[in-house]
Amino acid sequence: MILIALAGVGAGAINAVVGSGTLITFPTLVALGYPPVTSTMSNAVGLVAGSASGTWGYRRELRGQWHRLRWQIPASFTGAGLGAWLLLHLPEKVFTEVVPVLLIIALILVVVGPRIQAWARRRAEATGQSAEHVSPRRMAALVFATFAIGVYGGYFTAAQGIMLIAAMGAMLPEDMQRMNAAKNLLSLVVNIVAAVAYTVVAFDRISWLAAGLIAVGSLIGGFLGAHYGRRLSPNALRAVIVVVGLIGLYRLVTV
Repeated sequence: MILIALAGVGAGAINAVVGSGTLITFPTLVALGYPPVTSTMSNAVGLVAGSASGTWGYRRELRGQWHRLRWQIPASFTGAGLGAWLLLHLPEKVFTEVVPVLLIIALILVVVGPRIQAWARRRAEATGQSAEHVSPRRMAALVFATFAIGVYGGYFTAAQGIMLIAAMGAMLPEDMQRMNAAKNLLSLVVNIVAAVAYTVVAFDRISWLAAGLIAVGSLIGGFLGAHYGRRLSPNALRAVIVVVGLIGLYRLVTV
């Protein structure tokens, strides 16, 4: 019980700052003898609390983003519903085999994100548009990417935050902290949808003790992560994302 609660604290903190806290809690539950699907469901239910506290901690950075989030939130919602359905109907290997590839792509985008943003600014200025302008085509691509990541998050959840940061960093003229705040909110939406779906459809397959311990731990971790994550510079935050992503990639490939 202590190990699960501590894993929840770590996952909540990492999710608030980076995303991919599941790479702590999921292996912990499996190592303690929980079946993989039970671990996935119990983890998703428990991490809702941590996602909520992390989102609340970053609420200031959400201001001024609702013109875009009003499209991204429905995309995350519908994607998560589809992902939860897939978890209940498809073999677990279907998605976990492509997770390392998706994570590598996401990490590359996180690293080259500033160059993509600089290119987008130069192109906007050359056409006489504001540097903050986001074209309808780019907005559509962002919404589709948010939906796809929502599907993935509803199925497996691990590293969805890194993928969201990568997608937004490649398409939006936003700073890291504001994108991190949006990532926390969208991840919260995905986790809530997945948790509700698992509870309604597979109530007896969830370990409510494990979910409760993760919830308490992640609630505390989310507050801590939001408090200290806000103090990081954009480059430091990007470095933390890459390091955590590489660790998660190693664990996914070697487990």
